[in-house]
Order: sequence, then structure tokens, then C-alpha cells
Amino acid sequence: MAPVLQETSEQLEVVLGIDIGGTGSRAALEPLSGGFGEGRVRLDGPQVSISGGGSSALSVAVELIRRARAESGRAAPTSIAAVAIGATGLASLVANPSASIAALSDAAGGAPVAVAIDAVTAHLGALGGAPGAVVAVGTGAIALGTDLHGVWRRVGGWGHLYDDRGSAAWIGIEGLKAAIMAHDGLDRDAAALLSAAESRFGPAPTWPGQLYTRDDRGAVLAGFAADVSGLAELGDAASLRIMSSAGALVAGTLATALDPALPRRAAGVGGVFASGKTFNDAFHAEFARLAPDATLVAPAGSPLDGAVRLARLVAIGGVPGGHPPFVWR
Repeated sequence: MAPVLQETSEQLEVVLGIDIGGTGSRAALEPLSGGFGEGRVRLDGPQVSISGGGSSALSVAVELIRRARAESGRAAPTSIAAVAIGATGLASLVANPSASIAALSDAAGGAPVAVAIDAVTAHLGALGGAPGAVVAVGTGAIALGTDLHGVWRRVGGWGHLYDDRGSAAWIGIEGLKAAIMAHDGLDRDAAALLSAAESRFGPAPTWPGQLYTRDDRGAVLAGFAADVSGLAELGDAASLRIMSSAGALVAGTLATALDPALPRRAAGVGGVFASGKTFNDAFHAEFARLAPDATLVAPAGSPLDGAVRLARLVAIGGVPGGHPPFVWR
């Protein structure tokens, strides 16, 4: 059972951070007056879908804001001091993010709102506001080198059709490419991937009809990444190659985001970093090769933590005008 905000006879000001990704969304409420992370209430929400009209990210955000307001009011009179949203595909798949801020603010009872690409909230979570570069690798992959003021260097995050190098969707695609080659008799090393793909999706001739028509195709492809990484950990040769390539590609994305004007500090966050030894060994080795003078640090927190940090900045006026196409106010 989720915790509830502490009861009080006075109105409690809270901040709301929201992290929206390709395979799910999360929200966190916490009192503005407390320390970071104190009294936090977490909610989970749906994943983003992509259709001819673009991304559903902002609709997901409105749903989570409404649910968070209902949750926050259960124990005590509560007002939301600020909302911050980090969302995948925001700069590429939402025509005009700033046009939705009024609706988001209305859903939050008139609270000020900041909307950011997911790389910004990943950065705030991983480095806690310090300058440097962060790569976020989940369904997609994007890196951002920034000091959160004058330097903004984005690398990647352009979607699974031709980018998101090393992401879960990329791994899933590479796994299916190898599997279909095994099905056609072109790759004898990928028999295990073919078996795993057939177990997940059924016979190979049905795969196009299942995948090409879906609004959540990226998430479905990312799901197959778990099968690829699992086979790699068992020593499957084709899967090992895919996971090793993924780690090296993510390292290249992160190293490229190290802007010369920033400290040589970097971090990686996201679910793919939990995929096993093969990915992580390749990532660390390639990053050390590409950026031998840079320090790779353990992330201080998650993208959801970063969304809460951004909400706290908004509440105290720390994000004066925003920085499109990274942050909108």
C-alpha cells in the first residue's frame, strides 16, 4: 500500500514530479517544506503511445496530475506548489509543448508547470543539478550535456526507427533482425533468438502484422530486449554481440555529449544498465577509450527524482523562462 501524506490541520504545500517513458510513467508527490525525498508518495501510470497525432505524453501527464491531486487530498488539505514533467519524445513528437501548459496547470489547480524532455529530468536526477553529461537508456536512448543554464548539448533520442542507439528498443530490433535471419536460414548463430522471438510473438510470418500496426511498438520491441539480454548472460553468441554493441553505442552517445565548456563528469541511468554484465562491461570499456579524462560517476538518483528536483526549482522561481527545446514554462 502506498504511503499517504501526513495529516495536518493546516494546508500542506506539495510539489509533483512526473516521469513519462516508453514503457510506463511515474509520479511523486512530496511536501515542499521537507527535505528532498521526505514524505514522498509515488503513483504509477500508463506508457506513452505514438499515433498519427503524435505522442500521448501530455494526456498521460494530465491523468497523473488528477490522480495525484486526489491522492494528496485524502489525508489533509493540500495545494500543489509546482509541477514538473519529464517526458520521452517531447521535443520530437509533440507539436507545441508550451501550448499544453495551461491545460496542465488547470489540472493542477493553477500551479506553475514546467515541461522538459526526459534527458533534462534524467540529468537532474543523476547529477543532482551539477554540470556534466548524462545518458538515459530505457526504451529509447538520449544524452544531454548541460549546466542547466547556458550550455545544452543533446545527442540522440530521435526514436527507434533510425536512432536510439543501444536502447531497449534498439536491442529488441537487433534481436528480431537476427531471429528473422535465422528463420530464413541466413544466420545459424541466432537459433536461440529465433526460439525466444517465437515464444514471445508466435510464428515469424505473424510478426509484421503484430508490430507495424501498434501505437506502442517501441515498448513492445523494448520488451524483447529482456530476452536478448537473458540469452547473452547465458553465453549465446548472437545475443552477446548485440548486448556488447549496445553498450559501446551508449558509451559513444554519452562521450559525444561531453561539451568542452562543461566539467568532464558523466553518468548513465535507465533500465538497460540493469540488463547484465555484457552491456555494462562494453559501456565502461568504450567510454574509457573515448573519454579517458572523464569521470564516470554513479547516478545520485532516478529521472523521477529529477522531475521532483525540477518541480522544487519551479516552486522557488528557479526556472525563470525555460530553455526550449529542452524546458518549457
